[in-house]
Order: sequence, then structure tokens, then C-alpha cells
Amino acid sequence: MDSWWLFALNVLGLGAITLFTRAFFMFPEREVPMPHWLKRGLKYAPLAALAAVIAPELVITQGALIQTFLDARLPAVLCATGYYFWRRGILGTIVVGMAVYLPLHIGLGW
Repeated sequence: MDSWWLFALNVLGLGAITLFTRAFFMFPEREVPMPHWLKRGLKYAPLAALAAVIAPELVITQGALIQTFLDARLPAVLCATGYYFWRRGILGTIVVGMAVYLPLHIGLGW
């Protein structure tokens, strides 16, 4: 019975912290003054966070760096990156990456 209360308390506490941190910028009545360089830098924060999450997935398998080039992720990333720089489309980039990844991973077992 004690573990149920601790679990519920953790969930409620994490929910409250998440709500507070996400709504923090909505509390002030006027815009919070920030230097121009900080405003410009904050535009790139989501991209940096996404890269920090995805990059390790591309080069690490089970806690170690990839030891061979016969990994389906590498050609998929190269093709998807090439498509992005060619067409500048996010959806097409995802489709091309998966179109290369799935046959190599499922079909060839890479």
C-alpha cells in the first residue's frame, strides 16, 4: 500500500513540475527582457535537443560504437541527409530514410 502512495505522489509531483516549467513564460504580463543573442540562440534550442537525442542512436549499439559499416542506419542517414539538402522537406526526409532503412534492416538483416 505504501508503494502506491509513493507512485501517485511522484506522478503528481512530476506533473506539477512539468506544468510549472512549461507555463513559466506565460505568467508575466509583458515580455521578459532578454539580450538579442539569447533570443536568437533560443530559436535553435529545439534543434539542438533533437540532435542530442538522435545522434547517439545513429552511432551507438548496446552502449558501444558501431563496429561495422553493415548497419542499416548509416546508409539511411546518408540518403535522408542528401534528400533534405536537395529538397528541404522534412516529410520526404523521413520517408527516404525509412525507405532505405527498412529493406536493409528487415530484408538483409543489417
